[in-house]
Amino acid sequence: MSRKQLARSGGDLAALGTDDTGCTMLHLDMDAFFVSVELLTRPELRGTPVIVGGRAGRGVCVSASYEAREYGIHAAMPMSRAVQLCPQATVIPPSRGAYSHYSRQVFDIIAEVTDEFTKVSVDEGYVDVTSALRRLGRPADIAAGLRAEITARTGLTASIGVAATMVVAKLASARAKPDGLLVVPVARTQQFLAPMPIEALPGVGAKLQETLRRYGITTIGQLAEADADWAAQTLGSFGVTVHGFARGIDSRTIRDSAKEHTVSAERTFPADIADLPSLERELLRLANGVAGRLRREEIVTGTVGLKFRLHDFRTFSRQITLPAPTDVAAEIHAALLPLLRRLYAEHREPVRLLGLRAADVIDRDAAGRQATLDEPDRSPRDAELALDEVRRRFGSTVIGQASLLEPRRRETTDGQ
Repeated sequence: MSRKQLARSGGDLAALGTDDTGCTMLHLDMDAFFVSVELLTRPELRGTPVIVGGRAGRGVCVSASYEAREYGIHAAMPMSRAVQLCPQATVIPPSRGAYSHYSRQVFDIIAEVTDEFTKVSVDEGYVDVTSALRRLGRPADIAAGLRAEITARTGLTASIGVAATMVVAKLASARAKPDGLLVVPVARTQQFLAPMPIEALPGVGAKLQETLRRYGITTIGQLAEADADWAAQTLGSFGVTVHGFARGIDSRTIRDSAKEHTVSAERTFPADIADLPSLERELLRLANGVAGRLRREEIVTGTVGLKFRLHDFRTFSRQITLPAPTDVAAEIHAALLPLLRRLYAEHREPVRLLGLRAADVIDRDAAGRQATLDEPDRSPRDAELALDEVRRRFGSTVIGQASLLEPRRRETTDGQ
């Protein structure tokens, strides 16, 4: 759902009031984050349509300014389509390292308020301010202070929703955009939620929307009025959760959300790939990227998933639970390789995109992984840590694995 659609849904926000009693959950979302970071060094483009993404081949839109979004441009849209919709837009290629730098700054500011927060993505997070109330005052005041401090230190703006639960806080931050703050009083939660379209709720995708529409349910309020047992029987196990969301009920906590944190990477190929060895090599490349991020964040993954998109955009997902949590690319690659080979054998069609997702993450120190009796003195992790150190000192492109070289290039190298 677009920002404009969400802004049109619901009643008069002013009627909600400002009572933040019990509203200790904040959802912080940076405004057009990737574009905003780029505009820090190109302020002359403020107020104009700007797109961050790649122009070459099958480049996609990573982010769009609010001015560009008015033309229907959104993240993940093919760049060719985005430029058709808004030919006058300025297209900026993504800047390496800049986004993570500013993301760290933002979350360092949050950490000064409380350690009860979870980073959902590079530009989004939840903050439970319960422990900060006695020290810093009311939730709305804390949220306003965070927004002001982020702007003062980074030059970026953030929108924050303040509510009693995570689901309502997230919807509130979306209503507050751009550069806004919205409190949803506990007593006004249903008034806030009821008019919104059902797809505003987390987890309600196209398939679930279609099911609900068959029963005449198109708004959150209509779902909230439905019988809970009916929701469970009709929608399955998620029916109980989404019915609760519609009523503003959300039992998730910051600690639960931290467990839901994922690290992912995907690549749309310049040309469809039809041979398995090339796909296996691309999977290893993705595994290296994801494992490197896991090591930098000092976390390990217990479950890894594969995204497999064919030339006609049919997309398949598979996942596997690992024998032990890991941050080693070789182990992630080995776990997903059978899934990739199986999908390739089932379809045998050109592949447009591969993606890799690491879920069920925990702190590395808490993983408690022990060496096995047959484990070599020097493990694959040691080699990957050595590569990390070389890249840290001399740059990310100075060294890599020979197995990631294209076959023709590798033959040339071997022959020297």
